[in-house]
Amino acid sequence: MFMISRISVRTAHPTKTSLTRRVRFAHRIPDSDGVHPTTTQSGFTLVEMLIATALAGLLIAGLNGVIGQALTIQDAVSEKTKLTQQARFAMEQMVRAVRQSRKLLRPMADKSTTTFVENIREQTIPASAPPTGSSFATAVLAVTLPAYFDLDSNAIPDADNDGDGRIDEDLPADTSNDGKPGIVGIDDDGNGIADFSFSPAADDDESSDFAQNEDRINGIDDDGDGIADEDPGADNNGDGCAGVCGVDDDADGSIDVGAVADDDEDGSSDEDWYDPLVFYLAGSTLMQRTPVPWDVNSSGTVTGLDYIEEPIAENVSRLRVERVSQPGRSQIVDLTLQLTSPSSGESVNLHSRVRLGAAL
Repeated sequence: MFMISRISVRTAHPTKTSLTRRVRFAHRIPDSDGVHPTTTQSGFTLVEMLIATALAGLLIAGLNGVIGQALTIQDAVSEKTKLTQQARFAMEQMVRAVRQSRKLLRPMADKSTTTFVENIREQTIPASAPPTGSSFATAVLAVTLPAYFDLDSNAIPDADNDGDGRIDEDLPADTSNDGKPGIVGIDDDGNGIADFSFSPAADDDESSDFAQNEDRINGIDDDGDGIADEDPGADNNGDGCAGVCGVDDDADGSIDVGAVADDDEDGSSDEDWYDPLVFYLAGSTLMQRTPVPWDVNSSGTVTGLDYIEEPIAENVSRLRVERVSQPGRSQIVDLTLQLTSPSSGESVNLHSRVRLGAAL
């Protein structure tokens, strides 16, 4: 118990000094047990502060490393996710096209007369050495346009060029109707050259023999190149009659009426060509070329030169397309697509084997 009550106060109003003295005096009054109370002060010494600061710095540096590593992993995961999404979309586009198409145009069948393999088309980025006999290795997938394409929304398949309800039934000698051998702008046979200038436009397989109209549509491989019916003339079956000899092709009551190039015997010739849906690499970008039923190039008429192109995958490092040889069985296409991130080096590799026309 404090004994402040014993101090006599002479002034009516205590000054600051007297109050201070009272407090100090009060603290010097011993407790009931006779022990003087002491005043203690707590805090850190300079050395302790330095040690704490150093430890905190180490902890923050460690956390920064962990956070940085976590962000790096997150970026890598995000990059791989984007690659996977692109690769899956591109592969789905190609697989759907093959499943819905009636005819595989490229790759072609392998020929024994060449030193390179025609039925396997593979291209890598950076470019790998081309096969012997080829100047540049290129990969391409081309099929006839599936009937589900109706870009002008007129309820008529875009592949039905003459709108008669049938598709690809009245081919011109230049079956893709683009004025170039094979498919315009495409290395058809894998020799590294597109639109070989010495080949005529009617050389639909862009063969090295420069021959045209050498394989009529009769289910037989007339030119012995491993593919049947791939290079017909304007008289598609080569029988010298409009349509099929002895048959009323258009059910109008007349037989073999019209020009021999009028393959559906409807009075018009060369009006329904192959519309190639093409997938190919432009650098490291996988492109899709889609024929359209309107005059893109302002030529005044719709031909095989009217198409649109769009990228469907970036950072492609490998594209491989194989025509799998299966004599007497449905045509199989083997597809491999690889995408690689230029920043992280992460890769996504997809593979699919699909039967031509499986969805028809």
